Amino acid sequence: MSEQAGERIVSMIAGSGPVVIMVLSVLIVFSIMSWAIIAWKFGQVRRSMKESQVFLDSFFDHQKPERLFTTSENYRNGSLPRVFRAGYIEFGSMRERVGDLHKKERIMLAVKRAVNAESKRLTHMVPFLATVGNTAPFIGLFGTVWGIMSSFQNIGLMKSASLAAVAPGISEALVATATGLVAAIPAVMGYNYLTHQIGQIERDLEDFVPDFIDSYLNQ
Repeated sequence: MSEQAGERIVSMIAGSGPVVIMVLSVLIVFSIMSWAIIAWKFGQVRRSMKESQVFLDSFFDHQKPERLFTTSENYRNGSLPRVFRAGYIEFGSMRERVGDLHKKERIMLAVKRAVNAESKRLTHMVPFLATVGNTAPFIGLFGTVWGIMSSFQNIGLMKSASLAAVAPGISEALVATATGLVAAIPAVMGYNYLTHQIGQIERDLEDFVPDFIDSYLNQ
């Protein structure tokens, strides 16, 4: 039964007009790209959260910045270790400037720049999922409307409005709407999940910055 349904869908797509086929091609490309981005960002965010948590445990265990910097080198994918390294490097360059009254402000600025860089790194390509989720149903609807228009034109040419004459064209047109939903739903779900997880990481970074400042700049 499933094979027969698949064959019918393929035959409907093959019998569609060039505009509908173009719409379906765009939606299929969007769907493939969305799944690739979801898989890539899911792994990236998961590694970031895992390594950040392990590093955070080490942060509260080791009080010497040098030792903690060495430990952070083992967590290249974690957001917290990356921010810590940026702050530590700036901290190391400013330690020799004993009389610099703006030392703390410069280190905080370096840490904030690292936080912003992490936010950009994690959110890179995620907005594309929102774009697919918002536009794919309308692209599919456009293909459906165009297919229905073609069907009515064929009805006029055939001079017959029977169900047998109308149904094939309508069903072909509705494939575009279905394809748009198939592309949009995973993209929206992936976008919501990734946005939530990235937001959690960003909150952890915001909480980490004061701890870093208090632990090492006041030494």
